[in-house]
Amino acid sequence: MSDIAGKGCDILVPFNERKPLPEIERSIIKKYRKHIWTKFTRAINDYELVKEGDKIAVAVSGGKDSMLMAKLFQELKRHGRVNFELVFLCMDPGYHENIKELLIDNCNYLNIPLQIYDSNIFEVVDRIAKDYPCYMCARMRRGALYSKAQELGCNKVALGHHFNDVIETTMLNVLYAGNFKTMLPKLKAKNFENMELIRPMYYIEESYIKRFTQNAGIWPLNCACMIAAKKVGNKRYEIKELIANLKKTFPDVDKSIFKSAENVSMDAILGWEKGKEKHSFLEDF
Repeated sequence: MSDIAGKGCDILVPFNERKPLPEIERSIIKKYRKHIWTKFTRAINDYELVKEGDKIAVAVSGGKDSMLMAKLFQELKRHGRVNFELVFLCMDPGYHENIKELLIDNCNYLNIPLQIYDSNIFEVVDRIAKDYPCYMCARMRRGALYSKAQELGCNKVALGHHFNDVIETTMLNVLYAGNFKTMLPKLKAKNFENMELIRPMYYIEESYIKRFTQNAGIWPLNCACMIAAKKVGNKRYEIKELIANLKKTFPDVDKSIFKSAENVSMDAILGWEKGKEKHSFLEDF
């Protein structure tokens, strides 16, 4: 199981009418300072995600995570001390026209200057990967994002994966792939020179992203993929439910899963892999 597996499709119905844009932007710094803004800036500082002179392609899908990430980057540029550039990039993989209109309307309202470019990824995935569409779709979309970002002179691509995506990926790998591998806060692109992927929402819990979106009155897109909509038994949803049930007995189990990737004891594991080279504890026994 790879860290580029699909995140699933979330549908949020806003509790409120749209709030005025200044109020939405102010809430990021004020109302959600502790649970969203501070965690965003902490991840950027902890993992050195943004540096002087960066040109960052912020990948906007129209979902709740990417729209919040776009606004967070705008606030960072407004209030931060590091000089960097932003490009808000949206790849249209084959959205239905109504979905695309909603995406554009949301971004216009939120003052996100979106650059949209077309692809036919949904069509290709439906043709070549009907059994495992989310995995293939994620791979193709990432490659397309890297390519467009590089064309625009960017050196980084920012994705909206959050805290829950990290722990769910870790558990998916342990339970279904038989390995211990987590979703990293940044990594270098293998096939695109001098390109880096960053995940600045790494510490932000999904529940607060939902609260922000609902409070703002924004209606985000779901994954908009008719292929995935036909599938049942999505493993990521099963893991999400498993963790939620575990939290009833162990309230901090999610935090323990997250911290486990920082606290791997090399003296107490059977084996590990570095690059393509495998090692066993017997080497030093």
